[in-house]
Amino acid sequence: VSPDKMLMARVFSYPDAQRYRVGTNYNEIPVNAPKAPVSSYTQDGAARHGFTPASTPVYAPNSFGGPVADAAAAAEGSWESDGALVRSAATLHAEDSDFGQAGTLYRDVFDDAAKARFLDTITGAIGGVQSAAIRERAIQYWTNVDGQLGEALRANLTSSDASPELVGAIE
Repeated sequence: VSPDKMLMARVFSYPDAQRYRVGTNYNEIPVNAPKAPVSSYTQDGAARHGFTPASTPVYAPNSFGGPVADAAAAAEGSWESDGALVRSAATLHAEDSDFGQAGTLYRDVFDDAAKARFLDTITGAIGGVQSAAIRERAIQYWTNVDGQLGEALRANLTSSDASPELVGAIE
C-alpha cells in the first residue's frame, strides 16, 4: 500500500479495532451483512441479529432438514496430474474401528465407579432427546462402543421414562 511504516501499521490494525468495537458478530449487522443469506448452525451470541428458532438443532449432520452441501457448487475444477490417482473410499484395516479406543477406555481404564458415573452422564444427556429415532441411534453408538454399556443405557432410558430414578450402575 505504501512505504510509510506508520500507515502500514494503521492499515493493519484499524480494521481489527473497529471489529472489536462493533462486536463479535459484526458481519451480521445489516449494513455489514453479505447480500446472499448465510445458512449456518449459529444460534446465540453477542450482537446476534438473525435468530434461529430454539427448536432448530445445533449439530450436524442434521436429521431435521438443516443446510445441505451443494455438490454442483463444490465440483472439482480442472487440473492435471502426471501420476496415478485412485478415487475411492479409504481401505480399512482389520484393526481400524471408530469405536475401538472408546471401548478400550470404557472396559480397561474406567473402574466400576467411573463406569457408573459415565453411564449416568450419558443417560442424562440422551434422556432429554424427544425423537425416538435419534434416541435409538445414540443407543446404537454406545452399543458399538461396548455391548454391556449399550444394554445398561437402554435399561436406564426405559426406566427413566417410567420414573425419574435411574436403574444404576452396571453389575
